[in-house]
Amino acid sequence: MSVTTASVEMTDRSDGLSHPTMDRRTRALLDSPLLPLLLRLAAPNILLMLAQSATGLIETYFVGKLGTDALAGVSIVFPGVMLMQMISAGSMGGGISSSVARALGSGRRDDASALVWHALVINGVLGLICSASVLTFGEPLYRALGGTGGSLRAALAYSNIIYTGAILLWLMNALASVIRGTGNMLVPGMVICGGALLLIPVSPALIFGWGPFPRLGVAGGAVALVGYYVLGIVLQAAYLWGGRAVIRPGMRVRLQKRLFGAILKIGALASTTSIQTNLTIMLTTGMVGAFGPAALAGFGTGSRLEYLMVPIAFGVGGPLVAIVGTNIGAGQRARALKAAWIGAAVGFSLTEAVGIAAAIWPVAWLSLFDTDPGMLQTGSLYLHIVGPFYGFFGLGLVLYFASQGAGRLIWPVAAQFIRLLVAGAGSAIALRLGGGLPAVFLMIGLALAAFGLTVAASIAGGSWSARR
Repeated sequence: MSVTTASVEMTDRSDGLSHPTMDRRTRALLDSPLLPLLLRLAAPNILLMLAQSATGLIETYFVGKLGTDALAGVSIVFPGVMLMQMISAGSMGGGISSSVARALGSGRRDDASALVWHALVINGVLGLICSASVLTFGEPLYRALGGTGGSLRAALAYSNIIYTGAILLWLMNALASVIRGTGNMLVPGMVICGGALLLIPVSPALIFGWGPFPRLGVAGGAVALVGYYVLGIVLQAAYLWGGRAVIRPGMRVRLQKRLFGAILKIGALASTTSIQTNLTIMLTTGMVGAFGPAALAGFGTGSRLEYLMVPIAFGVGGPLVAIVGTNIGAGQRARALKAAWIGAAVGFSLTEAVGIAAAIWPVAWLSLFDTDPGMLQTGSLYLHIVGPFYGFFGLGLVLYFASQGAGRLIWPVAAQFIRLLVAGAGSAIALRLGGGLPAVFLMIGLALAAFGLTVAASIAGGSWSARR
């Protein structure tokens, strides 16, 4: 008996049968015990995402040796770079992974293979749009975010190189998302971790001009990152087209509107949450920038730890996209929902542990990048206040990724809007009332809690069961 994917999406399998006609990896997503399955898939994926975030932290560490202006300049650029990372890997990447997982779960392996080229086209076009936009409007944007003098010059030197090679980041994450959609977290993890290790000597060599390398200053870190993106593309393409993956993409494919739609239906809506997340950071960055370069550097360095919650949550949420998407595709809705709550508990625990540690020992993090007293003071204040709210951020993000797999993103998008409203409008009102930086940081923390609790409440209330 054949049924359409749409007709089985929100029904439950109760026959308890295995899936002998499917490949071993897909059967594991449908039949294996959930907690061990999630932990096994999440471990390399967390390592992958931490390594990918470390690529930015590595060059930030060395850029910090160039002085506060250089660190402040990179801090201004960082939200935009993270926006690209979050959309290409998490939002549009989630749409890619979910589409591949659903196709495999419903036995449409040819569609899953064809989705590789569709993913590359979508991410390639978006990468070019990002490059053109920031290369054209970067300077006024960075001025609006508080960049002046030396910090603005550093921001432009760094940004111009990063955004010239932006399409490479998008293509690398398109390939990684395809592979994750098959349930394989190890290959992207190995590629990206290897690239991060390579950056450790290359980034400072280009920043400071070690050995035969030219001294490029703040731009050297950007050059090293672009080289890392090239390496990631080559290695992941070799895996996909080398015949070792579950799917078999050909060298030629007929592009189809329905397959573009399968990715964009989830990825486009999910991208609005990433835009709102980074818009929140940009708005608060602009407010903090009014307190001077040292305060800007402190907030930027402290908030980088908040960004580090994204890869931790995605480390758990990435496998959930595959697990939930595959089970929804196979009609096993109850199992998909159970997996989401297990992942939410794991994600909350991990991110809350980091947040509490940062609130207790903020200087241990901040001093990795600079020792300027003003920077340490602002950064410590931020982590003291916002760190304890990190668990709610992790909770919301994990359930957001699970919702990508389920194709139910209305409430996660609404939750991000609530976060933006609380953080942006709340901070502006707090400043007008004379609350200063402590009040701004408190509003940022409350916004994180509002985000996580809204997403959790919506799923508990049956948002996955509602008709589209």
